[in-house]
Amino acid sequence: MKWLLKLLQLIYQIAILFGVYYIGTWIQRFFGLFIPGSVIGLIIMFILLSTGLLHTRFIQEGASFMIKHLVLFFIPATVGLLNFYQLFIGKGILLIVITMVSSLLVMVASGYTSQYLARRKELSHE
Repeated sequence: MKWLLKLLQLIYQIAILFGVYYIGTWIQRFFGLFIPGSVIGLIIMFILLSTGLLHTRFIQEGASFMIKHLVLFFIPATVGLLNFYQLFIGKGILLIVITMVSSLLVMVASGYTSQYLARRKELSHE
């Protein structure tokens, strides 16, 4: 019986995550924004968590479950790439360079951002 309550809690938490995502996509469609609905949903989730309107305990297990099984969400994209492989023929080196450069930029930007936030936090505690 305890596993059933755990399962229902997991479903409830994932439903909250999907609800915020669908609110973001609705806002994007309704206003015709160029920002993807998933990004708008992420911003809404950030605001909810930052302001304390939504506590992490309401989504923590569901988010952990989704992250643990994140690899499964890439299967449709991989199958789609395999269906359109002819678009990528002869561009392998270019794609590798683009992937490496974009990954490097993300790592550098993430590093600088985390250092900035850590320094800011240290200064606020002094």
